[in-house]
Amino acid sequence: MSTRPFITPEIFFKSAQDQNGDHYATITPWDKAKLSLAAVTQLNEISEDTWNRSALSRLASSLHPFLWVKEEAEWQRVVQRFDKVCKKAHDLDVSLLVDAEESWMQDAADALVEDMMRRYNIKKTIVFNTLQTYRWDRLLYLEELHQRAQKEGFKIGVKVVRGAYMEKEIDRAATMGYPSPICATKAETDANFNETVAYILNNLKDISIFAGTHNEESCYLIMERMRKKGLPKNHYGIWFGQLYGMSDHISFNLAAHGYNVAKYLPFGPVRDVMPYLIRRAEENTSVAGQTSRELTLLKKERKRRKI
Repeated sequence: MSTRPFITPEIFFKSAQDQNGDHYATITPWDKAKLSLAAVTQLNEISEDTWNRSALSRLASSLHPFLWVKEEAEWQRVVQRFDKVCKKAHDLDVSLLVDAEESWMQDAADALVEDMMRRYNIKKTIVFNTLQTYRWDRLLYLEELHQRAQKEGFKIGVKVVRGAYMEKEIDRAATMGYPSPICATKAETDANFNETVAYILNNLKDISIFAGTHNEESCYLIMERMRKKGLPKNHYGIWFGQLYGMSDHISFNLAAHGYNVAKYLPFGPVRDVMPYLIRRAEENTSVAGQTSRELTLLKKERKRRKI
């Protein structure tokens, strides 16, 4: 398994009130337990001015052309803090994966991450955005982003996933009376995922991919496309990723055959982490037959170890 470090702002820690009064900015200094993981990539060098995912809830205001002075100052502090994290990742040669959010917040997140790509993805891909392909508009967004990147001379990093907020998205669209941003069926989502992957693999000169999937068929598809294109298994622009403790039979088999693989480790208070893990487990159950097969493999391994 490759040792290239990845980090993601999808970490769960308690924030303190911002010293400037916006309530979203500074985080409580990490304790030693939290620093033990950060130290792996030397990111403990980042001080209190690091990223807090709760700030993302305020990003949508950045799209409004007439911000109040206080809101504009608050937004600039968000940008400055996020820039510090991206710069540190760039200096340490650590890829930074920025997770996706609900559609009503995503435009602001996209704008912020794209700006960081312009700054830090010049010679290589450091900053990655996340595309949730259960949204039918994400491939079009990627194509338009690609055009901007080619014109402006920066590289794109994309973590491709299916998505985590389907029920919430559908319910909100129905309640508020706007078209659902979600594909109508799972088959459409799968097709959108596959088309997005194909587009990236056809443009690896400009785009790097982190395939965040627990779907065996999706992994097979990427492997087969790589084989047909004559790409090396450890191509620097192609990574697979699965959650720690889930789909280990996928992760370790990919790694054993020479592919780039990363295991994703969420950490933080149980009340914050458990809902996240439950969403991931629910996503896995949508893959027909795969969950039961994984349980069978786990039981088989327990028997082999006599535990």
